[in-house]
Amino acid sequence: MRFAVVMRKQFIDNPWISYRWAPQEVLPDFGQFNNAPGEEGKIIGQFLGRDDQGESWLFTGYELSLFPDESEGYYLNLSATQPCWFVMWRLEEDIERYIDAQSIELAKSEASFAVPHRISVSYNEAGRLLDGGESVDNIPLSPEHASWLQEYVNENYRPEPKKRHRPESFKGANRGTED
Repeated sequence: MRFAVVMRKQFIDNPWISYRWAPQEVLPDFGQFNNAPGEEGKIIGQFLGRDDQGESWLFTGYELSLFPDESEGYYLNLSATQPCWFVMWRLEEDIERYIDAQSIELAKSEASFAVPHRISVSYNEAGRLLDGGESVDNIPLSPEHASWLQEYVNENYRPEPKKRHRPESFKGANRGTED
């Protein structure tokens, strides 16, 4: 399944920084975003618009595949109070690789630019990315997306049986034999 991510450059009133980046939305990409031919699978960003609170940028080119061995992570996500998308993003300096021709001049006004690199619905994968030092933010999962993820979990997730560990005090002492 293909998806797009809307990143938001939010203006803030702070003496040290004037804005912060945050993912705003993950959208299904059925081809409605007019990717150029031959650009499939490549991350491409385009300027969407500006208002008093900030700017919005649309990034396309994200494939989401679900894997049976990641089912526990999907289950943990769905078990949370608010299931969510996990968006891993980085501040990039080489923005020509990621921004379309119509938006490149606006993007070059900053030294670095936030580019989403991966989307996931696995709690475990998001944890591994965070452990690796990546920036990962979450966005609430829509009820439609949560329902197809729940169908996948129902078909593929089998919890491991719990193993009872006997406390050390019941195992007995390791004593040598007396002669």
